[in-house]
Amino acid sequence: MQATKPTDKLVFITGASSGIGQALALRYHQAGWRLALAARRTHQIEAWAGERKLPADRYAVYRADVSDIASVVSAGQACIAAQGVPDAVIANAGISIGVDTAIREDLDAIARIFATNNIGLAATFHPFIDAMARRRSGTLVGIASVAGIRGLPGHGAYCASKAAAISYCESLRGELRSAGVKVVTICPGYVDTPLTRRNRYPMPFLMSAEDFANRAFRVIEAGRSYSVIPWQMAVAAKVLRLLPNAVFDRVMAGQPRKLRQPG
Repeated sequence: MQATKPTDKLVFITGASSGIGQALALRYHQAGWRLALAARRTHQIEAWAGERKLPADRYAVYRADVSDIASVVSAGQACIAAQGVPDAVIANAGISIGVDTAIREDLDAIARIFATNNIGLAATFHPFIDAMARRRSGTLVGIASVAGIRGLPGHGAYCASKAAAISYCESLRGELRSAGVKVVTICPGYVDTPLTRRNRYPMPFLMSAEDFANRAFRVIEAGRSYSVIPWQMAVAAKVLRLLPNAVFDRVMAGQPRKLRQPG
């Protein structure tokens, strides 16, 4: 896809060094937006921008560890100071680790998951809310997951964190409605990224990161409050949600668990 005529619109994206975040950055660049890209691995963003020959005046890179509140808040504040208040903020950074609550070390993994996927989500939005409200425009986008719709064995912390992300964004949407600030919740299904390539189980309706980014861009531009991408996963998730617990437990019995992080 060729880049369209540049605009003054600005998007701030966390987790922009790879996977979904990188694909979203490319899609917004192609749409002519300016980019504010945040990640721990800033050298990877710079290398990617060089390969894509992004003009230096169309993007800026900020180091941010979203599990560290001060780090991600500082990145947001630096973005405002250097580039202005974004038109869209996409809280994309997240981690997915299999856990076993019977193992002591996995309690620390659960803490990291919530620190990144939940506290980090709120910390990503925090620097921009007042400025967007004063301007009476802006869109905050939370990347949740279809895994937040029903708990899966071995995925307890990840599923719980994404369920919390869905509820948090829903609450925030109601809080900011009168301020003119939109909140969009996007729940990806299975997207082909380095994160999902380690999965040991079938991944129905697997889509490329580029395809996901194209669809997510349209959802955000339309200002839809909630979307599962692809739609087939929305149907599958609703079916699972409606299954009685006894049936759901039998369906899930014996399914491969998500890999734990090596201790």
